[in-house]
Amino acid sequence: MKIVIDTNVVVSAVLRDRNPETVILFIVGNPEFEWVASREIVEEYIGVLGRERFAIPKEILDKWSDIFNEVITFLDVTSTVHFPRDQKDARFIACALSAGASYFITGDKDFEEAYKLMNTTVISVSYFKRLICDHW
Repeated sequence: MKIVIDTNVVVSAVLRDRNPETVILFIVGNPEFEWVASREIVEEYIGVLGRERFAIPKEILDKWSDIFNEVITFLDVTSTVHFPRDQKDARFIACALSAGASYFITGDKDFEEAYKLMNTTVISVSYFKRLICDHW
């Protein structure tokens, strides 16, 4: 099962632990699940985590960068998607479409209308945890 994870989920996992970290560790630890992303998405993960306002220590940033490179299946996404709510978020929809992803995990309400553009289920972290992680 292919999963696309939004940047806000990754940031929450690194900063706060709890559900976002639980969900990411579940996906990484179960071979039935495959975390997919484009290089552009992973660059966004690293760039956002590296923002000064988060003050994440370099060793933690390096740890997460290693995790991304070791566990994410990188896709070459060649399609573009028109997503007027937030065009910079279109890369996640394009990735989900290219991958044929089952789920796109996000906390961003801008994606509520993304179901019109793809067959991927857009789902919150807490709902994914309840629906999938807690019953696997």
